[in-house]
Amino acid sequence: MRLANFSIQEQHGTVNDQAQPIRIAPRWPVAITALAVLFLLMVLPWRIRVFPTWVPYIGVIALIVPMAAIKLTTAKARWLRVERATTLLFCAIAEAATVAALTRLLGAMVRGKGEIGGNQLLTSSVAAWVMNVLTFSLLYWQIDRGGPASLVNDTKKDWLFPQEGVRENGALNWRATFVDYLYLAFSTATAFSSTDVLPLTSRAKMLMMLESAISLVTTVAVASRAINILGT
Repeated sequence: MRLANFSIQEQHGTVNDQAQPIRIAPRWPVAITALAVLFLLMVLPWRIRVFPTWVPYIGVIALIVPMAAIKLTTAKARWLRVERATTLLFCAIAEAATVAALTRLLGAMVRGKGEIGGNQLLTSSVAAWVMNVLTFSLLYWQIDRGGPASLVNDTKKDWLFPQEGVRENGALNWRATFVDYLYLAFSTATAFSSTDVLPLTSRAKMLMMLESAISLVTTVAVASRAINILGT
């Protein structure tokens, strides 16, 4: 009887766990980030743009539509998977545009034919640096522990946040939000290393290394050259 009761209770517990509602974090910071990336892509001079003007608009719309559907519909798990796919695609497009813009800026600097002036070079380097930070924040947010689409709390961690080591004030069930990944991307681009967040997997370390390298090229090569041109 005890075994039977235990089995019944275990089954009821499993059903209750599965019936728990999906916790959806606010998406407005992500939407603002996507719009900021779109604005920065439009700020870049036409000489260094890679994609047609309509491509970033389509990417932002494809990113925001699933976010609205997650909030307004009941099929949240399905739209979370769609959001993950569109976010990763948007990150690929935005980062490809950033790297291509930096490549063309470096090419213009090497040729030295006055194709891009000091003001354009400086504004383009700042835009590329900010795009790099915002794009990697979206990427970190989606890949860590399977992203928001993952409904399992004990999935493999890519980063260890300091709040996860605190066992008081309800921090036991703490989970990082987009703002935490935005801070991670910003600190990686400025300090060229992690500050209080520890990368745990190889892909996390490689992504942070890539972000730091792009930030270093943008700051040291492009921005410093623009300042020298403006100073002469």
